[in-house]
Amino acid sequence: MTTIFDYLRWRGDLSFSQSPLNPVDALIFSVLAYLPFDGLVDSGSKRADADLSEIAREFQRREVPKDKIRSVMDLELLRVCGLSRRFGQTVPFAYVNRTDLAEEKQFSAISFRFGKKSVFAAFRGTDLSLVGWKEDFNMSFMCPVPAQTEALSYLERVASSYRGPLYVGGHSKGGNLAVYSSAFAHPRIQKRIHSVYNNDGPGFDASVLSSPGFKRLENRLFAFVPESSIIGMLLEHQEEYTIVSSSVSGILQHDPYSWSVEGPDFVRVDTVDDSSRFIDRTIRDWLAAVDPEKRELFIDSLWEIVTVTKAHTLRDFASDWLKHTRTMIRTFKNVDPETRSMLVDTAGLLFKTATRNLVAKEPERKKRS
Repeated sequence: MTTIFDYLRWRGDLSFSQSPLNPVDALIFSVLAYLPFDGLVDSGSKRADADLSEIAREFQRREVPKDKIRSVMDLELLRVCGLSRRFGQTVPFAYVNRTDLAEEKQFSAISFRFGKKSVFAAFRGTDLSLVGWKEDFNMSFMCPVPAQTEALSYLERVASSYRGPLYVGGHSKGGNLAVYSSAFAHPRIQKRIHSVYNNDGPGFDASVLSSPGFKRLENRLFAFVPESSIIGMLLEHQEEYTIVSSSVSGILQHDPYSWSVEGPDFVRVDTVDDSSRFIDRTIRDWLAAVDPEKRELFIDSLWEIVTVTKAHTLRDFASDWLKHTRTMIRTFKNVDPETRSMLVDTAGLLFKTATRNLVAKEPERKKRS
């Protein structure tokens, strides 16, 4: 299987002036947004002098805490990009990283100057913080969530500093932020947006999809999901999406390092697999059956149980998952009867919906076999 690393070995010596930005480049920019550039890339948008090759070298000289790194593969990607002519000459700027427990917000973004005058604004997906995952769940009943609002402000700030063509993208929640910020940007900014890349990010509710700004951008929105997409099939998508072949299975396909690359594009397949369709149908049916107010109460109640563990990141939770699980069970038993009944009923409805769809899916499976 050929990956983005093979692509960098093949295409890395070509500048963006020689070969225009393509979907694989957009994914690479989007994944670089996961790296903690604190202290290396300034938050300002007007001055940016150090290119990525220089920043990558400085990054390697520093001791970055492990809890700040999403994946060791991200470190390798930065190293390889820094050594390449294609990405090493890009200039990162306007790095922002904000997490706010009270606002239930996790937001980070970085932009890259490339080519002659172009800018790629890359939004980070959900990181290891539990509050980041809580904000993702909030999308099931709230729009905009705080990160979407901040993404719009960020894109407008970057656009006001550079007058060239704009490219916007992200992976996972970052893809959602890329689409939201582009759809609600001022029409003057929208005219400068060349392409928006949503790499396996969740969709939106009907109010976003029917907005004038979204419709103006429809032919410039590009969504990519793997065969077994789960995250990218959540909520509604109106834009056409490309289905990408992956070297792994199930939820692991969300990992962009597993996506198959061929030349300057992804290896494409015709349709998502059964598991992706099953989860998509189940989540849609569950959302249709549970009104937004009850979804909010359900998610907030679960969040209160999780926060009792004092864990702040997924790694915190995994470090002593048995202890944290016991704490959550004790807390659940102690919640008031009405809330406990609501949690059980809502979770039970999700289980019943999944069971019903599983039964409905079986005849189709037998027919194909």
